[in-house]
Amino acid sequence: MPTDNKGASYTYKNSGTNSQGNHYCTRDYGSDAVNQNSYHYSNQDGSYYYSNSDGSTYYNTGNGEAWYTPADSNDSNYYYNTSQEEPSKK
Repeated sequence: MPTDNKGASYTYKNSGTNSQGNHYCTRDYGSDAVNQNSYHYSNQDGSYYYSNSDGSTYYNTGNGEAWYTPADSNDSNYYYNTSQEEPSKK
C-alpha cells in the first residue's frame, strides 16, 4: 500500500482528466481519516490543489504563490516563493 509524504497509508480510488483537461486523483485513507474524500487536482495552467485527509487544503498557483488552510481553521496562510527552496511566509 502506498504512503503519502506524512507516512499515511492510502489506496487510490479514482483518477483521470476532467473536461477542462485537468488531472485529478482521489485517495481513500480509511474510515479514521478526518476527510475521507481527499483529492488533488493538477491543472493545465501549472496550478494544483490538494484537499488533504487531515482536513487541510493547499493551493499553489504554479507561479510562486500558495495558500495553506489548516484543518482547524478557516484562515489561510499565504506564501510567496522568492526563489528559495522553501516558501517564505508573507
